[in-house]
Amino acid sequence: MNAESVHTSRGRSTRQGNAVAAALAETDAFTSAQDLHARLRRNGESVGLTTVYRHLQVLVDRGEVDMLRRTDGETLYRRCATSAHHHHLVCRVCGRTVEIAGPEIEAWTTRVAAAEGFSDVSHQVEIYGRCAGCAAAGRA
Repeated sequence: MNAESVHTSRGRSTRQGNAVAAALAETDAFTSAQDLHARLRRNGESVGLTTVYRHLQVLVDRGEVDMLRRTDGETLYRRCATSAHHHHLVCRVCGRTVEIAGPEIEAWTTRVAAAEGFSDVSHQVEIYGRCAGCAAAGRA
């Protein structure tokens, strides 16, 4: 997947933002800002961790990157193949991620929200487990 330019709030494309987007595009797995920062540093990029977080947030705000919080509270980021609303199956061993549609989840969310008088709702559903490869290899 090609990395697109990351623009600042003033609309300028920056070398550091482009480097963050390119590093994120190199993986299909959800990745932490710390891991992206380490990868950038290994590749000779002089970019601070705060800058990595800032550019990731720009990508999230523009809907170009999904984020999720692991059970330990760490935030992970991933450039998804689709910009349409979707959910993820995530292997808790290797991090392999599969994008899934969830029409049943959408219907349930709408029904539950309406029953409680809520409107304009949003949700995020991530399903964690072991992928077939990790299960077959006996990895826990």
